[in-house]
Amino acid sequence: MARLYFRYGAMGSSKTANALMVRYNYLEKNQHPVLLKPRTDTRDGETIVRSRIGLQAECVFVDEFLGDMPKPGSRARVGLESHDIAAVIVDEAQFLTEEQVDMLSDIVDIYDVPVLCYGLRTDFTGHFFEGARRLMEIADVIEEVPTVCWCGRRAQYNARVKDGMIVRTGEQVMLGGNESYVSLCRRHFKEGKLSEVQNSIAFKM
Repeated sequence: MARLYFRYGAMGSSKTANALMVRYNYLEKNQHPVLLKPRTDTRDGETIVRSRIGLQAECVFVDEFLGDMPKPGSRARVGLESHDIAAVIVDEAQFLTEEQVDMLSDIVDIYDVPVLCYGLRTDFTGHFFEGARRLMEIADVIEEVPTVCWCGRRAQYNARVKDGMIVRTGEQVMLGGNESYVSLCRRHFKEGKLSEVQNSIAFKM
């Protein structure tokens, strides 16, 4: 029986690398996975998913794959009857809309095709992204892809940084990598401490 998976982790936890490796495993068995990403993610080009360690693959935008975006519960048709699709893999799933998550769940329930979503759980303030919230609500399997803070504790916050200080206000979506975000444990996110040698709490309002 197919399931809807949400595999989440903080920045730098190798979520994208995991997604690309899962895709490769299907291909190695001569099965056909579909790799998707939201249109919001434009860092690596329109139709490329690329990990920090250099793995990459061609992808399709989620909205193009799902078509005309019927309302959840309408048993949306996404062309799966005419394609031998073994799995749907979604990178940067935090940027999905609630409606898109529900449509992906239709793929699982109607077509018995597994959907594996990878993404952040929370934004730079520690609050849910829309797509992550809906996945936490309805996914069949929720798994953390772990990474650690500089102190060695579990990192669960994606601190936005500028000029060596944590930024705590601003737009929810700001694309960036190591130059803009640091993964921190809850304690050091609260303290605003970005490294062991930082002796003072650094806040930027």
